[in-house]
Formats: sequence, C-alpha cells, structure tokens
Amino acid sequence: MKLVIGIVRPEKANDVLEALYRAEVKGITLSRVQGHGGELERVETYRGTTVKMGLSEKVRFEIAVSDGFVDVAVDALAVGARTGDVGDGKIFVVDLERAVRIRTGETDVEAVTPVTARSPGAQLRIDAEGTL
Repeated sequence: MKLVIGIVRPEKANDVLEALYRAEVKGITLSRVQGHGGELERVETYRGTTVKMGLSEKVRFEIAVSDGFVDVAVDALAVGARTGDVGDGKIFVVDLERAVRIRTGETDVEAVTPVTARSPGAQLRIDAEGTL
C-alpha cells in the first residue's frame, strides 16, 4: 500500500478530480494548503500597502491506494494538474504501513482503493499530448 500525495494549483483541482474519477481511484482527501516551490515571488497591493507574497495557494490530494493503483493514481494526478508552467506542483508516493476502515474494521488493502476486475493500467488512457 502507498499514500499518494499531490500538491497542485487550486484552479486544476476539478481537472484532477475528474481524472481520478475516470481512473476509478476512490478514497480521496483534499485540503487547501500554502507553499513555496519554483514559482517567482509576487508583489501585491493590499489596502494601499505593497506586500511581498512568499507562499502560493495550493490544493493537496491524499490518496491511499493498493500497489496496483499507484501508477494509475500518479498518472491521473499528473494529467489533471499539468499546465506546463512553473508551479504545477509535485506528487509524492510514500509507503503506507497500515490502514483501517473504521466503519467495518477492514484493514490494509481491503481498506483502501480496491482493484476492480479491470486492469488498473487500462483504466486511464492518456493520449500523446498528455491529456485524458
């Protein structure tokens, strides 16, 4: 099992959700975060005062998946979030030691995104331009 974490632009959140839905990846947590990566710092005027903005608004996706869904989830995040500009975000994949579904008591693989009858790799089709 893995925890797939994607940090993306807020305006791309719906595109990422659509890509994850099409890939049949379920069990998504979404939160608004702030961060700083490769983007240039920007200067804004707030109530007549010039303010240097060091952090950018981002959306964080967290998805616990079985091993068979890791590549599918990563591909869906990347395709949904990509603009080709600096600041598109990052995807991290980390080992998930344990998972428990509170409602049923199911643990580990049974508690995360299930592998359906179809092959996970066939669930997301990406064309040559990198779109769904």
